[in-house]
Amino acid sequence: MEWFGYLVEFLLNLLSLNGGSIFSLFKSILNGKVVRPQRNTETYISAIGHLDGRIDLYKLQAPSTHDDPSSDANGGNGEVIKNNNVFDVGDDRCLMDLSMMASKLAYENAKVVRNIVLHHWKMHFVEFFNCWNDFQKEKSTQVFILCDKPVDANLILISFRGTEPFDADDWSTDFDYSWYDIPKLGKVHMGFLEALGLGNRDQVTTFHNHLQAVGGRGVCSANKQSDSDDSKSSFPDEDAKSDATGKKRLLPEMVEMTAYYAVRSKLRQLLNEHKNAKFIVTGHSLGGALAILFPSVLVLHEEMEMMNRLLCVYTFGQPRVGDRKLGRYMEAHLNYPTPRYFRVVYCNDLVPRLPYDNRTFLFKHFGPCLYYNSLYIQKEVEEEPNPNFYGIKFLIPEYLNAAWELARSLTMGYTHGPEYKEGWFCILSRIMGLALPGISAHCPTDYVNSVRLGRMLSSSFYSSSR
Repeated sequence: MEWFGYLVEFLLNLLSLNGGSIFSLFKSILNGKVVRPQRNTETYISAIGHLDGRIDLYKLQAPSTHDDPSSDANGGNGEVIKNNNVFDVGDDRCLMDLSMMASKLAYENAKVVRNIVLHHWKMHFVEFFNCWNDFQKEKSTQVFILCDKPVDANLILISFRGTEPFDADDWSTDFDYSWYDIPKLGKVHMGFLEALGLGNRDQVTTFHNHLQAVGGRGVCSANKQSDSDDSKSSFPDEDAKSDATGKKRLLPEMVEMTAYYAVRSKLRQLLNEHKNAKFIVTGHSLGGALAILFPSVLVLHEEMEMMNRLLCVYTFGQPRVGDRKLGRYMEAHLNYPTPRYFRVVYCNDLVPRLPYDNRTFLFKHFGPCLYYNSLYIQKEVEEEPNPNFYGIKFLIPEYLNAAWELARSLTMGYTHGPEYKEGWFCILSRIMGLALPGISAHCPTDYVNSVRLGRMLSSSFYSSSR
């Protein structure tokens, strides 16, 4: 599957770098001017990037007073105003669009991310992390951090990469039903904890050692460390060494290899540097699960000063991460006195319906769900329709909806403008969605469209999000 993915991405980049069509590529071959794709360069785009090629941010702006009063806040027909030079941190819709675009950008390599953040978004790129998953024995968790500006920033954004379409390990993590019961927190998806670097099911005690609150560092840190020296947090396994007291301490290089500790350390440093900044955590798919678990573990580790600087968490197409106890615990910290966690779900997306919410598996969503139907009409609900994605009564509507989405993809460029035109690779995914509608609905394309074309969210939502 991995090698097939390499081949697909190579061919997609080969076409895009040589005119974007078979004819242009053939012409380049005849002229001896073929541009060969190079992995891990600024021009090598992921399969997700080819599904949706939009990279610029948009500023959703209400119409001026002389506009037609019957038009909505998006210009009446979903119109958005492009603004690549100014980003309004105080605009919640702007933050939502930034979060979705950052979630999509997280699928790219570090050089692509840096280039887009600096030259298209006009923001400050901080760092790209390629983090170790001890269960999978590889660096399978990716996350990047940006600030809205390099000095005296107001906003810090953390974006976790989601499920890569040709990564079997990512898909196995999504479909995993294993959980670890944390006494104070509740049952938490074991695969997502492993992706954050908080344990290994082959050594179950590692979860216990990471997921207890002692001095805000976890039980491993018997010696309380300074906030600026997170590299001395300790681990209980063979990667650690003993200090003079006999306690286990994690080697500094291992801290940098695990997502939770590396991101927490960098975030603490940034919050110290930018005294007025607040931070957002976001992600699509698997990245959404990691985005909500990251602050959950911060709360468990009693990092309350850091949590007080959390502006919000936006997740898109996020799978379930734990049970009802986890939900109650985190709602008390994230949704009071005002909501700070928003889970965005598009229509028949399969992934938010996993793992199953039934008597056997007990996985539950929590927090408000911003649900968009196939017409990009948004409403806030407790749970998306058909929460477990099965049942005869849903079968026919799902396939009819997939056919509608395919037909819509052929006309989006005409009805909503050229920036919404879907390429052949995206249309191909829509065709594949006729076999399993929930897979094509998981693509970032519809999430970007939902944010930008959806009806204006109610004023009560925006006032409550602060």
